[in-house]
Formats: sequence, C-alpha cells, structure tokens
Amino acid sequence: MKETLADKLNNHTAVIGVFGLGYVGLPLAIEYCQQGFRCIGFEISPKKINMVNSGKSDIGDVSNAQVKSAVSKKLLKATADFSLLKQCDVATICVPTPLSKTKDPDVSFILRAVEELRRYLHKEMLVILESTTYPGTTEELILPILETTGLKVGKDFYLAFSPERVDPGNATYGTKNTPRVVGGHTPKCQKMAKLFYEKAINHVHLVSSTQAAEMVKLLENTFRSVNIGLVNEVALMCDRLKIDAWEIIDAASTKPFGFMPFYPGPGLGGHCIPIDPHYLSWKLKSLNYYSRFIELAGDINSHMPEYVFERVTRLLNKHQKPIKGARIVVLGVAYKRDIADLRESPAIDCIRLLQKQGAKVQYNDPYAPVIKMEEGEKGMHSVTLTPTLLKSADLVVVLTDHTCYDYQWIAKNARLIFDTRNATKQVRGHSKKIEKL
Repeated sequence: MKETLADKLNNHTAVIGVFGLGYVGLPLAIEYCQQGFRCIGFEISPKKINMVNSGKSDIGDVSNAQVKSAVSKKLLKATADFSLLKQCDVATICVPTPLSKTKDPDVSFILRAVEELRRYLHKEMLVILESTTYPGTTEELILPILETTGLKVGKDFYLAFSPERVDPGNATYGTKNTPRVVGGHTPKCQKMAKLFYEKAINHVHLVSSTQAAEMVKLLENTFRSVNIGLVNEVALMCDRLKIDAWEIIDAASTKPFGFMPFYPGPGLGGHCIPIDPHYLSWKLKSLNYYSRFIELAGDINSHMPEYVFERVTRLLNKHQKPIKGARIVVLGVAYKRDIADLRESPAIDCIRLLQKQGAKVQYNDPYAPVIKMEEGEKGMHSVTLTPTLLKSADLVVVLTDHTCYDYQWIAKNARLIFDTRNATKQVRGHSKKIEKL
C-alpha cells in the first residue's frame, strides 16, 4: 500500500516545504530539521537563498550553527525552484502580509505562493497558511484556487490555518514551546494539521474552523494594540496633568487582579501589532461594521512619533535651544529592545520628523548599523557612543531601551535626556537632566 501522509509524519519521512524563510519560516524549518524532517525553503531572494545554503542566518532567534547543522545534514535547502514542491508532503505559507498605502490587506505574496502550489498540488498533501490575514482568507481565497486542480479538500488534500506567534528576541518562548492554534477546513484536515504540528511543537490547541484560527491571531494583536493605545493616551493625559505616567502604571500594577500593565512609547513597531488590527477592521467594513476601538487605538498609536517630536521641541525650547540646528543623538532605532528588527519602527518616523525641521540627528544602535530613511538612499550609519558625543549633543533621545546601554553612564555624560521608554528608571543623581514621555 502507498504510504499515507500520516505514515510519513509518524515516520519522520515527510518532506516539509516552507514558503518564506524570514522571522516565521526559518525558525519553523529549523524546528522540523531538528526532529529529523527534511525541509525545503522556497524563497524569491537570491541573497537569502545563498545565505541559508551557506549555513548562515539573518534571524536573531536562529543561530548560524543551527542553520549550518541542518544544511550539512542535508535536511535544509533553500531554493527558488518551485517544481520541488512535487517532493513536498506539507507546504506551509509563511510569507509577508503587509498593508497597502490605503490600509487595505495586501495578500499578493499569499496568492503567489498559492499559484505555485496549484501547479504542483498532489494527493495526500497538507497545505497550511501561517501568514496573518483576515478571517475567511483560507476558505474564500486559497481553497477555490487549489480546487481548480480537480483535487478535493479533505479527501485528496488537506487545508488548514495556524497563525504564527513569533515574538522576536523572546528568550523564553520560541517556536517549539509557544502553543499552536490550529483550524482545519474539515475534520480530516484538522487531524492532519494537528499531527504535523505535534511532531515539533509542544502543545496544539484546536479550534472549530480556519476562520476561527484566523480570528484568534487578530484578537491577540488587536488586544495589544488597543491596550497600548489606551496607555499612550494616558501618557498624553498625564503630560497635561503634570503627573508621571510611569509612576501611575507602576502603582496600578501592584493590584494582584483586574489589571495588566502596558507601557507607553514612541509608537508601535514590528510586523504584527501595527498592521494586524487593520486586517480585522477592513474585513468588518465589508460587513458594514465600523470597529471603533481598533480605529481609535490605531490613530493614537500612529501619532505618537508626532507627540515625541512635540515634546522634544518643547524640551529644547525650555533650554533656550531651537529645533533647527539642534544636535540630537538618538539611542536605539529597532522597534523593540535587544533585536535588530526595524520593521515599522517608530524611531524612523521620529528621526524623519526631527530632520525635516532642521535638527542634526545622529543615532546609535548596536543592533542596526545602518538605517534608510527613504527607499533607495544611502542611509544613516550608527555612530560610536562616546563621552564626547554625548556631551556635544543638545539632547539625547532614548527611543529603544536596549539592555546593553549603561544608562547611568549615559546620564552622567549627557546634557539633557528625553526618555520615551522609562529606560533611565534606575538612574540616580541626574533627575534634573532627564525628562520622560
């Protein structure tokens, strides 16, 4: 008898295809390689393909040693040859899902992957979408394309959705020990998807449908977006009331029930939280429903860089210094601490606003040696952090609170600091030169 997908998964002989070897796809592929599965990573970037096949990683949560080991054992291969999908028993789609300029979902990367899958779809193949998208994408967009092959879902091939839950830089939770939510199009689809994930993931949580699984991810990130929007507005209120917002949050956090602390900042970054709620909002508009919480939180969060600019201008004015010509040193440009990820980083917007008004901005970030303010330009380079640099600056602005910074030393050498992350909380003896968001 011909070996079934279940047989191959149980015997660890199934070949796993991964569309996209980025923050989601590469860690997933490595987990399966470590379980003895052979993985083929499908990429359109020659640079990425050459890098992975040479045993190197550009993802902070995946080491060069892990990639090198998987490649040397012939368990991992990156390629642009989609005909190799014929060898794959499982295909996971881990491609970007950005927003258009009008905040509409851009599913073009998903569609490109599905079109390639359509060409090579075969019996007993499991297709899983992991890319964040709006509820209904798997059933309404992917399924009709795949069924043009004549193969029937749940009988000839299997289709499921399982939202990625990657948190770059999280030392506690990674791909393996973060529970997986799985929704299959049919009971058999769900069974096969559950079996697949159980081979490398510690815990799998089943939901009733692909739409339910799609909604789970949007709820998770909308929850964060709305609560961050709330606490950002609290920071705006506290500024007008002349109250320390950080003191208020710390005090409220002492309540052992009914309160979960979130913290203000210069804006939202990363691929998920600034983007995912708009997928839900867009879908609901098609159903004649206006998601007020999502829209309001998005409005508050997206305008935080402008508020940072306003506070910087106000702080400089208080010290008889105009924004034009002011020497400003920015500390940290990644979207959150201790990672190199610049996607949607509010620091870029803050720097752009400062430069537009004539400020002379330099930045330091040990994780991001170069940043580009606009596509195609040469970009800015991280400068070395020295006492001379800090003392010569009219203002030091902390936009990302990397733990590698010695904030006591920075406060000692800087003339004036604007701290948007409460990074200087433990600094002693320099309170008069520090102002916080």
